[in-house]
Amino acid sequence: MAAIKCHLGDLSAYPDPASTALRQAISEFHQVSADWILPGNGSAELLTWACRDLAQLRATHVLVPAFSDYHRALTAFSAVVQVHALNVEPGLPTFQDWQPLLSGPNAGLLFNNPHNPTGGLLGREYLLACLDQFELVVVDEAFMDFLPVSDQQSLLDEVINHQNLVILRSQTKFYSLPGLRLGYAVAHPDRLARWQRWRDPWSVNALATAAGTAVLRDQAFQQRTWDWLPPARAQLFTGLQQLGLQPLPGVANYLLVAAPCSVTALQQLLMQEARILIRDCISFPELGDRYFRVAVRTLAENQQLLQALAAVLPRLPRLSGDGRT
Repeated sequence: MAAIKCHLGDLSAYPDPASTALRQAISEFHQVSADWILPGNGSAELLTWACRDLAQLRATHVLVPAFSDYHRALTAFSAVVQVHALNVEPGLPTFQDWQPLLSGPNAGLLFNNPHNPTGGLLGREYLLACLDQFELVVVDEAFMDFLPVSDQQSLLDEVINHQNLVILRSQTKFYSLPGLRLGYAVAHPDRLARWQRWRDPWSVNALATAAGTAVLRDQAFQQRTWDWLPPARAQLFTGLQQLGLQPLPGVANYLLVAAPCSVTALQQLLMQEARILIRDCISFPELGDRYFRVAVRTLAENQQLLQALAAVLPRLPRLSGDGRT
């Protein structure tokens, strides 16, 4: 907020179309040349241009369940999409045997790591193997910042060695700035120059540039988040299990949870009685009404959610194996 206030005077001028200051800050943060970086109006804008490139290929392979915006961006350019179902059943490995399902020539791969909505983390060696198999690999690392650098499985350092690799990053998730819409792509300069020609000249406004530059230098905030998140996530995970729910292990700031009841009914009851909103997974066709996703909050807020769930769950009818009550 301090950075935004200091730059309110910049509103009287057009923003720098090259986002020079922000690109330099990202360059220093990741130790990647600024020529290989393109900030955007949220990573969703950059996803659009990545999918325009993917649409030129014979097919794009997507592992589902997947972030719904992938479908929007790919179908906007009439891409041929081939989906492959991941295993999301609690207690089973999510990414087991996924790679042999995918096939290559003149095809692309779009994948997010950590995975949304499961929160699972795929080792970089698996995605590195895909770089020899696919014409273009786009890895959405929107939630990677939630892991300490030593635990991250990012391919950022591989972009310079692979012209067919694109990394998408978000600054709105980790730094809680969704209203500013800010993200960036790391890819070969020729690809980014093409994207720049396709888009509006002022995609990143002056206040977003100021905030994005400032947060990258806030090492204290980064460390506090890395210290706070694992124990809070573990507390929430254990508490959900004790209530008879089935959370999936994850590394992000959320948990995907399988419920024994209709999540729509659970969501409504929680809102009515506790004013707590859980995110249903209806937008993920593979998950339907049996799963919900919940954000990891402070220990006190997590406990408040657990107490509310404990109060309402016994009053909801259980679903049978076919999803019926």
